[in-house]
Amino acid sequence: MPANLQQAWAIGSVEVPTRIVLAPMAGVSIQAFRRQGRRFGAGLVCSEMVSAAGIEHRNERTFGYLRVAGDEHPLAIQIFGSDPGAMAEAGRMVEAAGADIVDMNFGCPVRKVTKTGAGAHLMEDAALACRVVEAVAGAVDVPVTVKMRRGIENGSRACLELGPRLVEAGAAALTLHPRSAQQMYTGEADHALTAELVERVDVPVIASGDVTSREKALEVLEQTGAAAVMVARGAQGNPWALREIMEGESFRPTREEVAAELVVFIREAVRELGEQRAVGFLKKFYGWYLGQGRFPKPFKQELVRLRTTEEVVTRLFAAAPGAGPLVDRLEAELPAAGDEVLVDRLPISVYGGG
Repeated sequence: MPANLQQAWAIGSVEVPTRIVLAPMAGVSIQAFRRQGRRFGAGLVCSEMVSAAGIEHRNERTFGYLRVAGDEHPLAIQIFGSDPGAMAEAGRMVEAAGADIVDMNFGCPVRKVTKTGAGAHLMEDAALACRVVEAVAGAVDVPVTVKMRRGIENGSRACLELGPRLVEAGAAALTLHPRSAQQMYTGEADHALTAELVERVDVPVIASGDVTSREKALEVLEQTGAAAVMVARGAQGNPWALREIMEGESFRPTREEVAAELVVFIREAVRELGEQRAVGFLKKFYGWYLGQGRFPKPFKQELVRLRTTEEVVTRLFAAAPGAGPLVDRLEAELPAAGDEVLVDRLPISVYGGG
């Protein structure tokens, strides 16, 4: 019998209403992205990774606001670092910000992260990795989880040795992206490894990697016995992919629906990031939303050249005049801006994800 993607499951005391998890992605997983993911069927959404050292030292380069809105729960906030004390303090802070789950990144392959002893580097130092998990688990009252890669080198099976030890240290769930750090995002995810990890631990395992369709999601769940699948790049500018995976019906949004979702995303990003920062941040999203034959290619280039987000919104309404009522409906459904937790001067990661 096929797996039921709409079946609820749990991480510790936190109930997750569907078996789709929206991945933490640096430079992508802002609040606007997470809220949209929840609307389209993700049972759990995750923040991009936040530097524990940045929290500890109030790093000016990465200062920003962490917002947790009422409509994005359950929410995991992901932290990274290699110092148990700093990670414990970061865990306490993100719990205070409203996180339902504190996730730890032991998978990021980016040099800026691994050279500090964090991210995928922790796959090579099991003793330190366990101390980090133990420290964070002891510092917070919410469940703690870990996102891993298979290991540093191609063919590594380090995750199978480390995973059970992390559970003993206090991890309530594990996410495995079964590529090596050396692979980055090339090649295929080896979900046979995910199946082995599921057999070795007694906590939920989330399968991450190459889940871009309902068929693949069901195949991975059935092959591995994982509790859920994580969707990442396939949802960038394409929340309809989440709906298709969830409901099993191909859904091609109209031009008006695409424009409306993008307009709301732009306005929410500006509210979160401010106009100056949002202008640059949003440019990559224009190609993601407008691609796949939804709009002519030159239109994306036109939007990228515009200097303000209001100009972009004006052009979108001109290109899809019927989008206005859809935007009004979507914005009416959003919680009021005051319905969120603000943690002042919390640094947000600018590194790549794992």
